Amino acid sequence: MKMSELRSMSTDDLQKKLVEMKEEISNLSFKHKIRPLENTSTLKKLRKDIARINTLFNEN
Repeated sequence: MKMSELRSMSTDDLQKKLVEMKEEISNLSFKHKIRPLENTSTLKKLRKDIARINTLFNEN
């Protein structure tokens, strides 16, 4: 996601999105430990999106 998209979202939506992303990254990392994922870049993208959301929370 882009920062402009995240900035347009409300705080409640950002918190929901953050929880969803954390669940998704934990599921993907668990699957990756069992059997390698076909596209491991999704883990990196999710981590970066989580960091972007946390940055927005720290700005305010």
